[in-house]
Amino acid sequence: MGRQKIKGISALGRLLTGSGKISGIYYLLLSTINMYFNLAVSATLKSAYGRFGRICMFVVIVSADVLCDYPIHEYLLHHAHANGETDMKTIAVVAYEGVEIFDTAGPLEVFDLVNRGLREEGSCERRYDIRLLAAEAGPFATSCGVRLVADAGWHDVSGEIDTLIVVGSPDEYLNRALADSRLIEWLRRTGGKVRRLVSVCTGAFLLAEAGLLEGRRTTTHWMDVERLRKEYPGVTVEPDAIYVRDGSVATSAGISTCVDLALALVEEDYGRKVALATARRMVLFLKRPGGQTQFSTQLRAQMAVDGPLGPLLVWLDENAHLKVTVEELAERAAMSPRNFARIFVRETGMTPARYIDQIRLQRAIRLLEDTACSIESVADESGFASAEQFRRVFRRRMGITPSDYRERF
Repeated sequence: MGRQKIKGISALGRLLTGSGKISGIYYLLLSTINMYFNLAVSATLKSAYGRFGRICMFVVIVSADVLCDYPIHEYLLHHAHANGETDMKTIAVVAYEGVEIFDTAGPLEVFDLVNRGLREEGSCERRYDIRLLAAEAGPFATSCGVRLVADAGWHDVSGEIDTLIVVGSPDEYLNRALADSRLIEWLRRTGGKVRRLVSVCTGAFLLAEAGLLEGRRTTTHWMDVERLRKEYPGVTVEPDAIYVRDGSVATSAGISTCVDLALALVEEDYGRKVALATARRMVLFLKRPGGQTQFSTQLRAQMAVDGPLGPLLVWLDENAHLKVTVEELAERAAMSPRNFARIFVRETGMTPARYIDQIRLQRAIRLLEDTACSIESVADESGFASAEQFRRVFRRRMGITPSDYRERF
């Protein structure tokens, strides 16, 4: 047994110093990987030296000249590269004239922050090779008028792409992109070769047009959900999701959710600690609660105040904690219950019952964040029939319990 241990140490010595001999002043480093090496080194150790089995605690003996002249984390990374054991991932973001600048810059910033964090920890190693692609290399305009500079034309890209991200745009520019047969054909051809295929916001339309979402679950901006369903009936659209993963394909909802999805991809690549550190640096939650309809409900109500239900919606916003029925609301709106229900869905995008639940939920969230009221009191003051109903609705819409939400926020 002792002879086997000596052989093991000698083999490890050869890996670190290039020979089995140990000379000079020796250092004994006994540590947990995550304590003495940054996350990048830990990932490289697991990759480059995985043949030694799972390493939880390890002893490394190296000569002083190696330790002093060549930082050990750089040496290990260099050794991994020399043996073709690199973990670099190429992220290609496909843009076009008129794209939303946030759709484009959001994911780029997330992946760059991972690289930047490694540099600041003393590692020269990048984890992501980030490329911005457009119709041609050079500047192109975004929807807000700011010009970005593409590294290359998407049709000129050669080499392996790990993650291909297609971003969204307002309808005018989206329709032009959908009519670009060269772009759609390139997406169709390239999308099937990458490890991960991603869309941001209305970028889902381009993937759907290329046939890459057929039979898959997806999402897009809440304002474009119905259009996506109508134009691509073979795609299952989840209207409330922040992002959806279906095998190797991931799609995010409206604009800012590109950051949520990018953080999820970082977590998948390098673990929760790296993703959490990146999220904290961006002053964001790693996983936000709830879905995108929590944002769309109030916005649609504001848009509808000038319509036939305007006065009623204003009244509901102030009195949703009261116990009301559809019949009572219809009477207040001077309509028959049937006509009222139809017009309500047209104006707000949801049934009266769901709308009232959402308004009550918003009131409950404010109470959870701003007061120390019990869950029972919050439920009662918000208009829910019971604390149990409140918990059920809250969990269904927000994805966590009221108590967990209060702890987190």
